[in-house]
Amino acid sequence: QLQASGGGLVQAGGSLRLSCAASGRIFSINGMGWYRQVPGKQRDLVAYITSAGITTYADSVKGRFTISRDATRNMMALQMNGLKPEDTAIYSCAVMTTTGAYWGQGTQVTVSS
Repeated sequence: QLQASGGGLVQAGGSLRLSCAASGRIFSINGMGWYRQVPGKQRDLVAYITSAGITTYADSVKGRFTISRDATRNMMALQMNGLKPEDTAIYSCAVMTTTGAYWGQGTQVTVSS
């Protein structure tokens, strides 16, 4: 029900913008977030935005990444600037509701040095 897009290959210092769109209406949303996972490691939170617009970022991306949302269209984005090779991962979007979570498929982000 969630579709993530915008991943790709970029050189260190470059930028990418990830988007996440819901195919249908999602109700009772608590918040939306972006997560990333490197093969063999756990999935980590990258950025999160609550229904009130309060944002949280992983320390490693603060000042470089910005999460935004369009609540009326159940869409969100992640602007990633100053990308580093350690940002390479599969990025997934998720919507947290009062009854559960919706996850989108991942999009690969690869940052070359």
